[in-house]
Amino acid sequence: MKRLFGYALMLTLAIAPAMAAKNSQTISLGQNVKVGTTDIPAGNVKVSWTGTGDAVQVTLLASGKSVTVPAKLVSEKNGHKGYVVNSKGGVDELETIQLNDVSLQLQGGTASGQ
Repeated sequence: MKRLFGYALMLTLAIAPAMAAKNSQTISLGQNVKVGTTDIPAGNVKVSWTGTGDAVQVTLLASGKSVTVPAKLVSEKNGHKGYVVNSKGGVDELETIQLNDVSLQLQGGTASGQ
């Protein structure tokens, strides 16, 4: 029994990094955007998320700035990486992040940033 537990533990530890990487990707923003109250500069942005369905927390990290916002995860085949912005009062607000197999619809009203 101990041996079986040991194998299960080793398998779990080996799979954990692969599973974590699945919920983390990088996108390239071609313009400055606002997420909640945080300005995210154009360039490469690391996107990571936890949760499923309507209960997702998305963290964006770019140029030393980090912001976490609630989002909705939609499973869909996009076949590309991209993003959707909504211009409000001259400010480009990031609304959706499109990744190969999922879209993250941000609900930026309650953002926490650094």
